[in-house]
Amino acid sequence: MTLLNHSMSAGRPNPIGATFDGEGVNFAVFSEHGERVELCLFDPTGAHEIARIQLLERDGDVWHIYIAGLTPGAQYGYRVHGPYAPEEGHRFNPNKLLLDPYAKRITGNIAWNDAIMGYTIGAKAEDLSYDPRDSAPYVPRSVIVDPTFQWGTDAPPETDLADTLLYEAHVKGMTAEFPGLTSGQRGKYLGMASEPILDHLTKLGVTTVQLLPVHAFLDDKFLIDANLTNYWGYQSIGFFAPEPRYMDQAGIWEFQAMVRRFHAAGIEVILDVVYNHSGEGNHLGPTLSLRGLDNKSYYRLLDEGRYYINDTGTGNTLNVRHPMVLRMIMDSLCYWVEVMHVDGFRFDLATVLGREVEGFNRNGGFLDAVGQDPVLSRVKLIAEPWDLGPGGYQLGNWPHPFLEYNDRYRDGIRKFWRGDAGMTAQLGKRLLGSANVYDHSGRAATSSINFVTCHDGMTLRDLVSYNQKNNYANGEDNRDGKDDNYSSNMGVEGQTDDPEINAARAQRQRNILATAFLSQGTPMLLAGDEIGNTQGGNNNTFGQDNPIGWVNWGDADEDLLAFVQRLTQLRRDHKVLRQTRFLHSRPRSADGKPDLFWRLPNGRAPTREEWENDATKAICVEIRTSSSTPYYSASDDVIFLVVNNGDQITVELPPCPEGKTWEVILDTSAPKDGPQCITGQSTQINAASVCVFVLVPIA
Repeated sequence: MTLLNHSMSAGRPNPIGATFDGEGVNFAVFSEHGERVELCLFDPTGAHEIARIQLLERDGDVWHIYIAGLTPGAQYGYRVHGPYAPEEGHRFNPNKLLLDPYAKRITGNIAWNDAIMGYTIGAKAEDLSYDPRDSAPYVPRSVIVDPTFQWGTDAPPETDLADTLLYEAHVKGMTAEFPGLTSGQRGKYLGMASEPILDHLTKLGVTTVQLLPVHAFLDDKFLIDANLTNYWGYQSIGFFAPEPRYMDQAGIWEFQAMVRRFHAAGIEVILDVVYNHSGEGNHLGPTLSLRGLDNKSYYRLLDEGRYYINDTGTGNTLNVRHPMVLRMIMDSLCYWVEVMHVDGFRFDLATVLGREVEGFNRNGGFLDAVGQDPVLSRVKLIAEPWDLGPGGYQLGNWPHPFLEYNDRYRDGIRKFWRGDAGMTAQLGKRLLGSANVYDHSGRAATSSINFVTCHDGMTLRDLVSYNQKNNYANGEDNRDGKDDNYSSNMGVEGQTDDPEINAARAQRQRNILATAFLSQGTPMLLAGDEIGNTQGGNNNTFGQDNPIGWVNWGDADEDLLAFVQRLTQLRRDHKVLRQTRFLHSRPRSADGKPDLFWRLPNGRAPTREEWENDATKAICVEIRTSSSTPYYSASDDVIFLVVNNGDQITVELPPCPEGKTWEVILDTSAPKDGPQCITGQSTQINAASVCVFVLVPIA
């Protein structure tokens, strides 16, 4: 086939991808072991291949060509010739149409036809066989785009970490049932940044929205066979392309418009990104992109041969140690910051990215590259600090400026409020930003992402409503998902009309939320927890693109929402709750007082034995500005916090300075009460509650 009315020339090896310059398109693609690369162009419908052009220019391992007159909207793909020798790590098959890893837009869905496999399904030799069928009718197309956008005066909010409140949300789950949206907004980027949702987030005090994966992803075959879909999106097939199912008009401008509207409201956008693996699966998976372009370069292989290292649990692991794979990830990150204006990233199974030959290395290639990059140095970076590989749990070992998901915080707070024995010492560590984990190498107290719930697990309401997971809708006989959620149904499994149980559940939700917002570190709220959203006990909704996985806004707990709004305001009002320096009970130079003082309810400092005693159910703490903070005065804020998971108690309050008295500004057992001054040196604290006191002038 030939391409009419378009002149072709050598083009350039940079930038990689399909780049429109106003007059034509430069194509550049990496393949180290490929022997011949063909560019396939399609008609406007994408149904018919109208040209197949060999890329004759090769600079190093980047193949390239320039086609004048080609414009945005054109659909394309690649075919790569080379050895099909799986036992040597090579899986080239030019019969398989391949997505451009740098495609800025992808159109069409994968049809799970046998032709998308590089080998013959059913063959005795399995993947050592070879399939000659054309996969083009069954796979998506890459699309040429012009990513320029009228950003106007858009600027990143650049919210200080100390002021940050993360809000983890799913584009579809957040918008599917949100009141006041149009049909064209539901499940779409434009709905995510619609006025009703922006109003909700602004009133809630959210500074930073963290979106579940929006890189183009596929629906796994086993989910399709079970009449489910890949709801969460952790199966990327395009690291530059926004997921098209969230578009209303098939334009990447919709994502850009969403970001611009978030920024106008003062809200940052962080993306949950999956650079640890791709959606191509294990050795029996489809040939869609990286596998057919250069399997041996893009993936980590066992003994450089047939099988894949599987540190991710998904069948494959990207070979981040390869310079061109590392470049692809860095190019992708910078593209989303510079062209799409996002404000940061949360790295899924991030230990993969820091693993070198010897294991995880906090000075490894990827982490060094990110640390020195002038674009990425100004955005927020969050690590999920574990994977399934050897030595994969690396909590606390990430270098500045990474923040980390803190599962010790999640589990410790859940266990404490469930009533597990001996958890008060754990509570104390978590309230202080897990200094025992993060206070090293110049890291800040904001390094800990303090979450109790996230997309992966039960919602807050389900934590207090179910003893056991309820994942039967997933079609795996309730075998999937985490078995121990450190949850409690408080008397009845699931929903109930019992007013006493519901009141106890409501208070425990308030206690957990209050703990999260009163802890040093960076708090994160799961979308829907502010209104008591339930997933019916399902703790693994990865395939539930339906009301089970969506936020049920129609059944919102307005009292809980008002309480969360009060918590976010309290945190904003009191800087002592959101410090960047750790607290270690050291005397302050301004007044000689310790920045932290732990007390038992009787006012005495607890001994080590009392910290660890199962009978210790309540702890009190007096918090001031950290002694290591360079600029503060002795008149700075003081907070006295009481956390009680036992019966009603009497608490001795700390001595007051002359002319001051203690005022309780929050009591989770009386969430609608306003501030109340305390007369005397002791006060009653209700059972299973959290109270916050501040010093105020005597009236």
